[in-house]
Amino acid sequence: MALRLLRGKDGRLTAYAPVAGGVARWTEDRPGGARWSGPWLIEVSGRLAGLTIIQSPEGYAHLVGLRHRPGGAGEPARVDIVHATQFQSGRPLTAWYSLGTPHPKDARKAERTGPPAAAVDSSGALRVFVRNAGGGVSARRQDPKGTWERWTDWKGTHVLGGMSAAATADGRLELLAPAGKGAALRWYQPEPGAAPKRGEDVPADARPDSASMVESSPGTLTHYWRDARSGEVMAWRPDAPAPAPLGGATGTGPVAAVRAMVDGHDCTVLAHQDTAAGGLAVAAHPCEDEAAGVWWTPSGEQGAHTPALALDDQGRVVLAALALDGKLLVARQKTDERGLALRAWTRVGSG
Repeated sequence: MALRLLRGKDGRLTAYAPVAGGVARWTEDRPGGARWSGPWLIEVSGRLAGLTIIQSPEGYAHLVGLRHRPGGAGEPARVDIVHATQFQSGRPLTAWYSLGTPHPKDARKAERTGPPAAAVDSSGALRVFVRNAGGGVSARRQDPKGTWERWTDWKGTHVLGGMSAAATADGRLELLAPAGKGAALRWYQPEPGAAPKRGEDVPADARPDSASMVESSPGTLTHYWRDARSGEVMAWRPDAPAPAPLGGATGTGPVAAVRAMVDGHDCTVLAHQDTAAGGLAVAAHPCEDEAAGVWWTPSGEQGAHTPALALDDQGRVVLAALALDGKLLVARQKTDERGLALRAWTRVGSG
């Protein structure tokens, strides 16, 4: 479960991180400023075994988690998907709402529910996706008025977990589900408001929990994952003939990504945990040539992990991570140097 960094409608950044007892939250005191408030604990009854946080076009933050609670004597754990919404930066969240699982009558099957992915489509509907007990994908939809529909079966087989979901700026949703047999399953909306359809399988032998995606050009999402054998970061978009290797074989976990301008070039800025360097590494991946390689640069903070990226209200890249002592680390892009140069890390609060 990675750190997440979102910019609210008021321009302030908020960082969210899973911790014991729930989710820790830090918020900028003012847009682009050096001071942050927090951490505040968003409490969860039980243990979050998976968490995804997404943002709607209105700027609402949706927190969706896989919750485990102890069962009775000799009984399986009680497992469900929970959802809460934060409507404004720095403000309290709604109460957690249980979405259950695709297996409401079978606790043993419910235990095999995978961690959620989520996205908001052009209609304003929130969709939540999980791997079900049969190894396929199940989804539940909240309509724009806030009513939750029933779980539906999107089919699929051999899903490993660690799915990624996102939507383009015009609201076309896409889902990538790493699966066995050297493939990833893909669903997409061919146009805004259309019914999601199954696409061709992606030639991706992806490590579980390593997939992420970002809109790298208008209407096009680029998918990133870590190759199961080499450990390299791979990039693929639907118009590419094959996935492109981007190095980073000594890294672990998913890759954080944000689209940004670097020296006047449209790029996807990437960050991941580099086990060889003992911290993080960052790179700029050109959007106009996604088959091009990248140069990974160590961040310089030993022990930093679970990176997150966002743009602040001035359009600067902001890299956030957690330190070994639980503090939030923040590094902001320099505006007086060429290339992807970051200022020194700032430590925020305690975890």
